[in-house]
Amino acid sequence: MKKTLLVVISAILLLSVVGCSGSNTSAGGDKELIVGIDDKFAPMGFRDEKNEIVGFDIDYARAAVEKMGYKVKFQPIDWKAKESELSSGRIDLIWNGYTITEERKGKVLFTKPYLKNSQVVAVLASSDIKNIQDLAGKNVGLQSLSSASDALDGHKIKSQIKSVSEFPDNVLALSDLKSGRLDAVIIDEVVIKYYMSKEEGTFALLEESIAPEEYGIGVKKGREDLLKELQTALDALNADGTAAKISEKWFGEDKVLK
Repeated sequence: MKKTLLVVISAILLLSVVGCSGSNTSAGGDKELIVGIDDKFAPMGFRDEKNEIVGFDIDYARAAVEKMGYKVKFQPIDWKAKESELSSGRIDLIWNGYTITEERKGKVLFTKPYLKNSQVVAVLASSDIKNIQDLAGKNVGLQSLSSASDALDGHKIKSQIKSVSEFPDNVLALSDLKSGRLDAVIIDEVVIKYYMSKEEGTFALLEESIAPEEYGIGVKKGREDLLKELQTALDALNADGTAAKISEKWFGEDKVLK
């Protein structure tokens, strides 16, 4: 009896493991990919005035996942825990202005870069800060555990800054900049240029950037099959002009890397 019970339990456990492998399945029975995003990262992925998730990466992901024959679900996550969310299987992809770094390459698989970016210094338009050296003795903010933090850590000005405040998202950092609690914010160039277009005359950028970078899509280690399938879809979007159209919608030009 005990042996029979053990066999039954083992079979149930095996079925559970098999059922959890591969991609998720939606309520309608379709294959589904869960994309982890920071929903306050305009214009890549954010909530509009109707509280709907929109952005360049959102449109790009929808087009790629559709070409792969999947359904897509966008899951807002704590950006500080993005790699943990991926490795645990709670999400299938990290796709929201995710910078490719050597450290991250040790944690996730990356697609080819699809967009160039830089970490830049944003100040108020009325600020007397004109170059990076002027940050000495100033209060600086940035998004915690972001590539902005990595970029500042690798720059010689870091040791001369009075204080560095970390925020859950860029929106809060920029709010503190506008209120005067910060003197500058280290931020993605594509992000601050979006806000500059919405709030003309509020912000200014220093000419010198902190660090150049490139965005990629993160896939769980061991899922080379998914990485290959995704990259094939992205290459197809480039070839048929879909990627260019999405870029023109959000940036006014084709910025997608070929």
